[in-house]
Amino acid sequence: MPQTEPISLTMPLREDAYQSPLLFPFFDGLIPEGWLLDVAIRNTNISILDRMSLLLLCCKDCIGAVSVVPENEEESDE
Repeated sequence: MPQTEPISLTMPLREDAYQSPLLFPFFDGLIPEGWLLDVAIRNTNISILDRMSLLLLCCKDCIGAVSVVPENEEESDE
């Protein structure tokens, strides 16, 4: 894409996919904290330690230009 920009200074654009056993700090920072995190955990069976599931649950429609959706689900253009 000609107008593609990196989502973070710590994750510059590159050909290879980013892979890590831990959630990258940029994405971990999108997960809510405090009472909002408590509400998400209380209303699901997701562990506070399951950061990827919390990210998928809480950040599909987060603030900014980033959306988090499962790999097999396409984001709708609204």
